[in-house]
Amino acid sequence: MSLGAHMSVSGGFAEAFARGEAIGCKTMQIFVTNPNRWQASPLTDEEVALFREAASASPIRPVVAHDMYLINLCSPDDALWEKSLRAFQDELERADRLGCCCVVMHPGAHMGAGEEAGLQRLVDALDRLRDATSDLRVKVALETTAGQGTNIGYRFEHLAEVIARVHDNRWLSICLDTCHVFAAGYELRTAEGYAETWRQFDEILGLGRLQVIHMNDAKSDLGSHVDRHAHIGEGKLGMAAFRQIVNDPQLAHLPMILETPQMNDLDIAKRNLDALRGLIEDEE
Repeated sequence: MSLGAHMSVSGGFAEAFARGEAIGCKTMQIFVTNPNRWQASPLTDEEVALFREAASASPIRPVVAHDMYLINLCSPDDALWEKSLRAFQDELERADRLGCCCVVMHPGAHMGAGEEAGLQRLVDALDRLRDATSDLRVKVALETTAGQGTNIGYRFEHLAEVIARVHDNRWLSICLDTCHVFAAGYELRTAEGYAETWRQFDEILGLGRLQVIHMNDAKSDLGSHVDRHAHIGEGKLGMAAFRQIVNDPQLAHLPMILETPQMNDLDIAKRNLDALRGLIEDEE
């Protein structure tokens, strides 16, 4: 079972490995730029070398990147859309240099233009990005959303539409966030609801497209469309949902990464990791 958490890169990207290892991460997620700032300092050859050296010596793998919060590739505003394109291309290039397996991205918000318009803007953006970065190995993992505000991606069909429309979908994968899908209306707590959610996922997107799972409890109810994460077992999902996930053989090969509140506090991250580890049943 590959369990981990989002780790801070404060003090240098390579420092994330020491933090992850200290709490027993088997996988981890990082930001490759400041998540709240458009401008990013250039990634130096020395930073890349140190990161890759730490990666080769660490049992933590894969390393997942997450895009900054400012990017909106669904925006109807041309200036913001172009700015988001440039920023996301930079993130892809940085993640690829560091050896990350993928960049998880929030699909974006249509800002009142309508879901169809938002979906098409995202498709156009991904086509342009693929043309500009076709030599990179890193994948784009489209993240399921809660559907808060005008965000798209809260239905599996949204992401399936994007994958179907882009010219080259081989570089696209999916990141499923447990809090987000629950808030979007997909049940994960009961055995029947859990089975039905994964049946729909496999039918609409295909389990083979799933690359990462974000393990977050939810502060808000099923179908609330409110994106508020909670600590494992302390939200509306509760332990039952996570027990099913960590013991599901069809998901056992996937990195499962925490994004719970106060995620830069290692003690809190370890507490959440331990909660998940305690749910794993012996194979015997």
